[in-house]
Amino acid sequence: MNTALKLLRTGLLAAGAALMAGAVQAADIKDRTIKFAFVQNIDNHWGAGAKKFAEVVSEKSGGKLKIKLFAGGVLGGDVQTVSAMQGGTIEMSMMAPSLLVGLVPDFSVFEFPFLFRSPQESDAVLDGAAGKTLIGKLPEKGIVGLSYWEHGFRNLTNNKRPIAKWEDIQGLKIRVIQVPLYIETFNALGANAVPLPLPELYTALETGTVDGQENPLASIESSKFYEVQKHLSTTNHTYNPLIVLASGKFWDKLTEDERKLLLEAAEEVKPYQRQVSRDMNAKVLERLKASGMTVTEISEAEKARMAEKLKPVTDKFAAAADQTLMQQLRADLEKARAGK
Repeated sequence: MNTALKLLRTGLLAAGAALMAGAVQAADIKDRTIKFAFVQNIDNHWGAGAKKFAEVVSEKSGGKLKIKLFAGGVLGGDVQTVSAMQGGTIEMSMMAPSLLVGLVPDFSVFEFPFLFRSPQESDAVLDGAAGKTLIGKLPEKGIVGLSYWEHGFRNLTNNKRPIAKWEDIQGLKIRVIQVPLYIETFNALGANAVPLPLPELYTALETGTVDGQENPLASIESSKFYEVQKHLSTTNHTYNPLIVLASGKFWDKLTEDERKLLLEAAEEVKPYQRQVSRDMNAKVLERLKASGMTVTEISEAEKARMAEKLKPVTDKFAAAADQTLMQQLRADLEKARAGK
């Protein structure tokens, strides 16, 4: 490249940078530090998404908006975090949508047992009419939904015995997340469901307070549950989305430009975070085996038996949900299965 071309290129790059800086300066963006708290560890798919979100927000705001991450439940469990966001002491979080059922009961619908057969089906529903309808119900509860990311399909671990069929679950004390759908699901399978916040789970497993738990594979690894659990069964019984949330009180303080930036950043990170989640969950099974866990692969026929056993639970929660929402969900699901 000759000297003239080098000078031209340098000038164009400088002009571009100046334009970008000018756009940030022209936008109504203030210097803010935003606490983003979540219960999972920083070294899994949650942390990957959160770190990417922080980078994108910093870049888009010219460094004015700083996302400070609080991983591993250091600011409390999910239920505490929801309350703190409503109070305005935590600005942002992410969690399974079902943990919002205390505010909007219909948020349980995405986590019905065996509802989704693939991540692509869940994407269609979450990004479709049903997902938008539920996000629209949050602001009046003091919370704002920004985007749906992914936690993944949940699998069952325990310390007592291999589980190859639903009958093997009977009598086990299984930790579940603190929502009625999960409690009733595992009680219907004959377990004793024990609702506990995630930050308390490792100790509960270690001390035998509970026999087992259920989580996506990447979380089982990052939480080191393989240290205190012997048996893993690939039940894939429930799909967990993640919903990225903001405090309503915090949101009300933001300018329109800041709100737009945060919404765009959460949506921009969404495909990246979902892919990281899927890649992690696809690769972790062999590492869990190598760590000493005994893995029992659950057949499709047995999953169908489990789904049939849980049909009364699914029917109960579906009947209690907003029926327009259920129609939207089923329509989006049918389109996804038809390949439309």
